[in-house]
Amino acid sequence: MSEAEIGIIGGSGLYEMAEIEEKRVEPIETPFGEPSDDYHLGSIAGRKVAFLSRHGRGHRHMPSQLNYRANIWGFKKLGVEWIIAVSAVGSLKEELRPLDIVLPDQFFDRTNQARKSTFFGQGVVAHIAFAEPMSRVLREIIHQAAVEAGARVHLGGTYLNMEGPAFSTRAESNVYRQWGMDIIGMTNLAEAKLAREAEIAYQTVAMVTDYDCWRNQEGFDDVSVEAVIENLLKNVALARDIIRRVIPRIPDQPDPAAASALRNAIMTDPKVIDPEDRQRLSLIIGKYINIKERE
Repeated sequence: MSEAEIGIIGGSGLYEMAEIEEKRVEPIETPFGEPSDDYHLGSIAGRKVAFLSRHGRGHRHMPSQLNYRANIWGFKKLGVEWIIAVSAVGSLKEELRPLDIVLPDQFFDRTNQARKSTFFGQGVVAHIAFAEPMSRVLREIIHQAAVEAGARVHLGGTYLNMEGPAFSTRAESNVYRQWGMDIIGMTNLAEAKLAREAEIAYQTVAMVTDYDCWRNQEGFDDVSVEAVIENLLKNVALARDIIRRVIPRIPDQPDPAAASALRNAIMTDPKVIDPEDRQRLSLIIGKYINIKERE
C-alpha cells in the first residue's frame, strides 16, 4: 500500500504546505543519495500527499547541485503517481506578466548536462519517449483550478531550462525571445525526465516573478533577487489555493501516458544486467525485466 498518491515539489518561496493534515515528516533513503529534504506526508482533501522542498528548508541547495534522482526516487518509493511541481520563473514574453501562472507543455535545455537527469547508465540502457514531457491530464486539471482561484493563467508554453545560478545576460535573454521561448527557470527539466523514467505524471506550475532582463525600459528594472522574492511571497498563497483545489480532482488511477513509459524503453537484455544494478533499479524496472526473462 502506497504512503502517498500525489507529490508536491515546492520551489523557491514554497518550503512547506500548511494545508497537509495529520502531517508527519519522513526521511527517505535512495540508491542515489539523500533527497533535498525530508518528505512531509499526510493528506489534503482526503488524498494522500507527499511534499518536498526542492531547495531544502532554508533554501540550501543550488539548482545545479540538486540531487534530482534522489528527489524523484523518493516519491516513487512512497508510491506517488502524480507530481505537481511549483517553480519560480522569469517571463520572456510581454503578455506573461509577473504574478501570472504558466502551465508549460514543453522544455528546451540550456544546461551544461552535468546534472544527473537519468536513472540509467552503468550497464542498463533505456530511452524514454519525451515528445510530450508533461501530463496533459494534470495540466488541464490545474488550469481549471487556477481559473477558479482567480489566477491569470496561461495554458501551454515552453520552459527554457538555463544553467544558473546567475540570471541571464541581456544578450542571452533576447536570443531566447527570438527563439520563441516563453519562460525561463533553472530546475524543472531534470525533474520531468526522471519522473517520466519513474512512470510518474508530472506538471510544472510556473509562477512568474519577473521579466528576466530583456525588458529594461523605464519602470522595469533588470531581474534581481529582491524583486523575485517580493513576487514569490505574493504568489505563494495563490499556489497553495490552486493545489488545494487540484488535489481532490486528480484521478484515482495513474495517468496512462506516464504509467507505462518504460514498457518498450529498456534496451538492455535482462540476462546481462549485473545483479547489483538489477537490485538498485528494481523499483522502476523490476516488473519489465522479469517479463522479458519469461518471454
